Amino acid sequence: MKVNEIFKSIQGESTYAGLPCVFVRTAFCNLRCGWCDTTYAFYEGADRSVESVLQEVRGHACRLVEVTGGEPLLQEEVYPLVTRLLDEGYVVLIETSGSIPIDRVDPRAVIVMDIKCPGSKMSHAVHWENLGRLKKGDEVKFVIADRADYDWAKEVLSQHPRLFDHPVLFSPVFNQMDSRQLAEWILEEKLPVRFQLQLHKYIWDPAMRGV
Repeated sequence: MKVNEIFKSIQGESTYAGLPCVFVRTAFCNLRCGWCDTTYAFYEGADRSVESVLQEVRGHACRLVEVTGGEPLLQEEVYPLVTRLLDEGYVVLIETSGSIPIDRVDPRAVIVMDIKCPGSKMSHAVHWENLGRLKKGDEVKFVIADRADYDWAKEVLSQHPRLFDHPVLFSPVFNQMDSRQLAEWILEEKLPVRFQLQLHKYIWDPAMRGV
């Protein structure tokens, strides 16, 4: 499999935010979001075996692992990697764009699925069938760039009310969407979603890799 980087940091997003976490970032992505902060993962990476990835993860002595990208579900070896991690007792999060079917993922893993808003320029790529495949413990995320994105996300939630069976995360695009404005919209409209910031970008330089 092509791996961009493996590192230990503080989980910056999802309901697991704030916890130490090992990140396995795969290379390649099928989308080109307008606000992407990991464009370096589109092509950069080294060929690694599943066993070598497992060995490096074990060395970090941390039981929470996130498999991210890029888009991790593009690579065939990711599926057995996730199962091996779960078999060894790790809690595994999979950060996915929602554009790839999630039905092949080991059901013990936690899917954190990004539902791409129009501001990303990739909303046409949403694989809507995935919404019906979400299970207990999975999470959905909307990255909000402006009011149009916010209203679009509300409409999606209105059309798919069962999404509220899962944590629903609203995140402002870093350095683009005013976080206070987004928080105020949520409060004013009594929307039962979780506001989140990308914690790692406030702890470290947002341009740094491996954090």
